[in-house]
Formats: sequence, structure tokens, C-alpha cells
Amino acid sequence: MRFFTSIFMATVLIVASSDAQETSGSNQISFIDLADDYYRQVLVAHESGQYLGHPTTCLLDDGKTILTVLPKGHGRGGIVYKRSTDGGLTWSERLPTPKSWMTSKEVPTLHRVTDAEGKKRIIMFSGLHPIRMAVTEDDGTSWSELEPIGNFGGIVAMGCHMEVKEKPGHYFCLFHDDGRFLKPNGKREKPNIFKLLQTNSTDGGLTWSDPKTICESSEVHLCEPGIIRSPNGKRLAVLLRENSRKKNSHIIFSDDEGENWSEPRELPISLTGDRHTGKYGPDGRLFISFRGISPGNKVMGSGEVSGPMPNAGDWSGWVGTWDDLEKGTPGQYIVRIMDNKKGHDTTYPGVEILPDGTFVTVTYGHWTHGEEPYVMCVRFTLEELDTKAKRALKVKLSDDWKRVSAN
Repeated sequence: MRFFTSIFMATVLIVASSDAQETSGSNQISFIDLADDYYRQVLVAHESGQYLGHPTTCLLDDGKTILTVLPKGHGRGGIVYKRSTDGGLTWSERLPTPKSWMTSKEVPTLHRVTDAEGKKRIIMFSGLHPIRMAVTEDDGTSWSELEPIGNFGGIVAMGCHMEVKEKPGHYFCLFHDDGRFLKPNGKREKPNIFKLLQTNSTDGGLTWSDPKTICESSEVHLCEPGIIRSPNGKRLAVLLRENSRKKNSHIIFSDDEGENWSEPRELPISLTGDRHTGKYGPDGRLFISFRGISPGNKVMGSGEVSGPMPNAGDWSGWVGTWDDLEKGTPGQYIVRIMDNKKGHDTTYPGVEILPDGTFVTVTYGHWTHGEEPYVMCVRFTLEELDTKAKRALKVKLSDDWKRVSAN
């Protein structure tokens, strides 16, 4: 599979604006900053002197109970498990976990699945080699031990999952590997090749197929997939981190429930970053959270990040539409959710949408100078962002996005 060679490097100028009309096809986008909205911020997990990072979340069917898991360490370490019963306003103490969870080697990820008979379960994956999985069938009250799903491994496993339409109990998951963990005793090749991989389940997530490669490249390093289904249900989009930092994030599409995928193309710089996680709001707009990082970012001596976008190095978000994803247009808003104080070390986000339209976002970061990272929760609605946008600064983009969208 070949890759587009164009690169979208926007020239960015922040200009003051009062109440300019928002248009997805314009050469500017509103920058909304929630970093000083302390009343929105809820502590999820903190331990003095201990790195806590990389959470994922799962919203239960009651529309208010949220589970989260996170590693004690940078992408690895024993798994911390917590619960909120009120939509993220408060969080439990650490909950007991099976012994094997302390042996986790990677970022744990949660996925809600249902089998063909209607049995609901939540599965948790832990990656590297071999990928292991734990299961709960009582909404997280009790969990199984971590067990291998096969003789294969990967990084950030599983990055995302999707139910196959009109096939109850059928799911697929996407993840990536750089040669080190897919097979036993693996190693990076020279040049380094990143593979995006897909594995399938036909029994409601209990067993998984050997993975197939859906794209690979040594030129751009696509990884950490985040999947979104189109509003009409007919198309899937996967947003991808570009780890070589040569180009913007990328996107691929499938029109046949993941059987085949389009060639990757770049996203606008407004959506460029790592570990995209998104949900639709009540009015059909998308909110996508991610780590703000793009080509040209530089870490300053203070630990802060400078770059072509004002959300560089921070917990970031984007508001736009499905059409923006398809057409490659910049979207409506970019958002800084919280200000990360040290480089780019932040934001593997959980994103949930409550029945009343409130987004509940959870992630880690260096929120306090000189401290190890910890996990916070921030809540908001799209209506609140709309109100803030009336007085928001504008990020003026170059016309390069028009070339990207034309591709």
C-alpha cells in the first residue's frame, strides 16, 4: 500500500476575534482553552512520587457508571482500577484486581462487547507479547485473570474496536507493532517498519483470530488507531498517529465493515496528534480528544512545548463533523482541555458521552510542575464550547489544508 507524500504544514497565527461565523471550510479555526476552568477538573488518581498514566474508560448501560484502568508507569506496570457512579463527578478508591493484573506490560484498554445471544461483557487487553485479555460479565464487579489470546503481540493492544454491522457478536480490533512484539523474540527491522494490524472475533470477544496487516510503511509510522463510524452507519474511519513526526496524523476508511481499507492520507494539522478517541454529541458533531503534537513541535528548557499549534504538548480536543474527516477540512474548534507541564507526556484519553449530552474525558498528564503525572477528569458540553467560541481566539491556517482535502 502506497502513501501520500504531501505534507500539511500550516502557517498559524492566533488572532483575536469576537463572534466570527464558524465554517468548516474556512482557513481559521477557533481555539478554546479550558485549562483554567478548574471547576471542571476532577481528580481521578494520584500517588506522590508514582507515575500514573494512560487510562482508558468504559461507560456502563446505566449512563452514569464509568470504569477506568491505567498503568502504574509509562505505558506499563501494574493496573490501577477505579469506578465513578455519577458520570465522573467523583471516583472510588482503588478497587481490587486479579493478581495477574500486576504483571501487565503495557497500556490496558477496555472494550464493551455483546455476543450473538445478547450476553454482555467487558474485555480488557494488555499488550506486548503475547497480548493478554481479562473478561467481566457483571459490569466490572469481578474480573478474570489476564490470559493470552494467541501467540502474537502488539503495542497499545487493542487501540480500538468496532462491532461488525448486521453480524451479532462479530467484532474487530486494530492495533500496531514495530516488529518487536508481533512474534516471539521479534526485533525492529532496518529501516523500521510500522504495521497496522487487525484481529477479528465471532463470539462476542472471547476468542480472536491471528492478525492481518492492513497497512505498513517505513516512510511514515502509523499507529495507535482510533475508530469512528459515519452517521449513516455505512463507513468507518480510523485516525492514526504518525510516529516518525515527519507528517501529520493520517486517516483511512472502510466501506465494507473492515474487510478492506483505503490508502492512508494526511489529516489537517488541527487534528494532528496521538491516540485519537472520539464520540458524537447530541447534535451530530464529533468531539475527538488526543495528545497535541505535530511536525515542528519543540520542547523548551522549561518543559513546555512550542509548535505550529497553540495546543502543542497539551491535552487536546477537536470539534467538527464527519464531513470534515471525509473532506480533510480543519473542523470547527480546537480545544486545550488541560495544560501539560512537561513535554508531550500526556493524553491517552478516555472519552464518554452521557445521556444529557455531557462529555466526560479522562487522561493523564504532568498537571503540576515537578510532580509525576496523574489522572484527571474534565466534563463539558458542546453548548458550553459554543458559548466560549464566541470570544475565542482564532487560529489562522495557511491554505495548505485545501491541497490536503483535494487529495
